[in-house]
Amino acid sequence: MLGLAAALVSRLVLLFALSWVVRLTEPLFEVFGQEISGRDLILILGGLFLLGKSTFEIGDSLEGKSGHAGGKVAASFTAVIIQIMVLDIVFSLDSVITAVGMVDEIGVMIAAVVVAVAVMLFASGPISRFVDSHPSIKMLALAFLVLIGVMLMAEGFDQHIPKGYIYFAMAFSVVVELLNIRARSRAGKQDAVALHGRYQEEAKNDPVA
Repeated sequence: MLGLAAALVSRLVLLFALSWVVRLTEPLFEVFGQEISGRDLILILGGLFLLGKSTFEIGDSLEGKSGHAGGKVAASFTAVIIQIMVLDIVFSLDSVITAVGMVDEIGVMIAAVVVAVAVMLFASGPISRFVDSHPSIKMLALAFLVLIGVMLMAEGFDQHIPKGYIYFAMAFSVVVELLNIRARSRAGKQDAVALHGRYQEEAKNDPVA
């Protein structure tokens, strides 16, 4: 919730810095004949971060160690908030640039951003609880981050991938997994695989944990 609220602030800052955002499309340097602008650099670095972060989280969830991190929780919490803000800037950058060409009124753009973040805040709780109760959905979501990371890097190198294909693949995968969850529940409730968590309490005297 705090991360999304902070992301709202970062989006509003981008809107109030429209002249700077527009200049991000100007080439900064060339790599192998490919012009790289500030926007491209942000997308490439954001894509690399997503690839690394999602791969790390997949490995940590499946093969890491569970346990309460104690004093490290506060520092990690702050780091997570910062990461959400940075990633939101990466994700919303193209949208802000597009909005500049579509709407002349800054008030309209601000209203759209506030509504979008409000929807995310409203949906975040139910979605988080659903993901926590179904580890396969969490793995699917992390796989989506890998896909989005590759898409961001491709966009950064001016290799346009139609987003319709990406969204269709993601929606199709979610529908298939929802059908799998429903089929498993009808066949008899089964215990979900316990993913490792760095900040969860270890079960005492439980050899499986």
